[in-house]
Parts: sequence; C-alpha cells; structure tokens
Amino acid sequence: MTTNAAQEIRILLVDDHPMVREGLAARLSSVAGLRVVGEAGDADEARLRLLETAPDVALLDVGLKGSNGIDLAVSLLAQNPGLRVLMFSMYDNPEYVQRALQAGARGYVLKDAPASEIVAAIEAVAAGGTFLSPAVSKRLFRNQAPKPLLSARESEILSALGRGESSKQIAKTFSLSVRTVEAHRQNIKRKLGLEGQAELIKYAVEHAQEMGGQTPG
Repeated sequence: MTTNAAQEIRILLVDDHPMVREGLAARLSSVAGLRVVGEAGDADEARLRLLETAPDVALLDVGLKGSNGIDLAVSLLAQNPGLRVLMFSMYDNPEYVQRALQAGARGYVLKDAPASEIVAAIEAVAAGGTFLSPAVSKRLFRNQAPKPLLSARESEILSALGRGESSKQIAKTFSLSVRTVEAHRQNIKRKLGLEGQAELIKYAVEHAQEMGGQTPG
C-alpha cells in the first residue's frame, strides 16, 4: 500500500451483479481522488484483476455466486498482503461482520449506505484505518451482550431462565423468595437493555451455553 493523501485511491470492485458494479463505479468515479481500476463478478476474475490492476482497496461483496467475499478476502490478502479489503454487503448480520474482520477486512459498509458513507469507508481503509457502517456497529456491539455487568446471582438466574425454569423454580433452587427473583429479572433486563419478558427469555435461551449452566453457590 503506497497511497498517500496526494495520490488517487485505486479501487477494485467485486460484485456478481453487473448493474451494482456499474452504478457504484459511476458514483465513485465522480469523487476526486478515487479511481475504479477494475471490476470482477466472481472470485477467479477478482484474483486475475488484482494482478492486472494493483488496486489499493478491494471492495468485496459478501455474497458472491459460487463463493463468498469473506473467503475471497483471505485469498486476495494472501496474494497481496498490502491490499486493503472493504466488505460491501446488504447484510448487517454481526456474524458476517466478525468473520469478515477476522479474515482481514479493514471495514464493512452496507450497500444501502449513502454514497458519502461508502466514500468515507474507502478513504478510511486506504489510509490504514478501519470503518464500520453505523448500523453495523450498533448491531455488532449490541450482539456482544454486556454480560460482565451482571452480578454472580443475576448470571445464575439468567442461566436458569435459559434452561426453562420459572421464577418459582428458581426461587426454590436458590432459596430466595419469588419476589426477589422477579427483582433480579427486572435488573437483568435493565442492565442488558432488554424489553419485556419475551425478549429476556429469548436472550437467556440464546446465551444459555455461554452462561455455563452455573450451579447455585
């Protein structure tokens, strides 16, 4: 990566929809300092274009036919370690984002983001930084549940809820009153930003394995 502020940022677009590539190329080409030097519709073509065009930034669609952008990111970075990879997707699924970052991507921007946001993402990763669309950041960090905020007893009660136990059963297990268990449930919801009992139970079930099936102390 040799780009500096005085040089144009060379971009490789990889998306299996020609209309998407054409529209994005037109948007980016109108921005001073950006230059689309290559386009590809699949992984094999992307690897070839990488050799031919020597881009600074590769903008990769997550959902490519016959492959996926995350695996392609690994392949392109092995081919050119100095490349900056920016994922471009219609999906804000936290799992995709985490996998993309683990694969070496420097950013993740949504396809429906404003053009200014996409440009900012490209400029950020080209400069050696990182960029996540605000909507992606919100979902990603919400998904990383603030479990450490819970007390030991609250964690035990959350684990019990995940196993399907009622407040009455939990009260008996931990030698507490039902009223105390209900108070703990309210505190758990408040600390984790959950709305209503249904969301609390859903969270408890989804995180039951993480809670480790703790036994009463």
